[in-house]
Amino acid sequence: MIANVLVGLVALVHLYIVYLEMVLWNTPRGHKAFKLTPEFASASKVLAANQGLYNGFLAAGLIWGLYLGEAGFQIKVFFLLCVAIAGLYGAATVDRKILYIQTAPAAAALIVLWLGA
Repeated sequence: MIANVLVGLVALVHLYIVYLEMVLWNTPRGHKAFKLTPEFASASKVLAANQGLYNGFLAAGLIWGLYLGEAGFQIKVFFLLCVAIAGLYGAATVDRKILYIQTAPAAAALIVLWLGA
């Protein structure tokens, strides 16, 4: 139960990231969230939308795992690992805060999921 709540929260975070990257990238809210200048945001909006799509796939995979219930254990583990690894890479190459926004919640969900299995 707790594991599924955590998996759901990770999925919701990624749905919000999709919204930020695909819809709000070129707005003051998107600029603030990603520390962008308006010029850079405008020049990179297509790349951001592509990145948002990938985050949407991560969220979809987690939601799929939740939908399957106990049968979705391996799917949840796979997509949580993908989220955690992507977060580690993002923290190392873009901004350390990604470690706390993406990697830590995914790692917590993985641990609770494994302990409950």
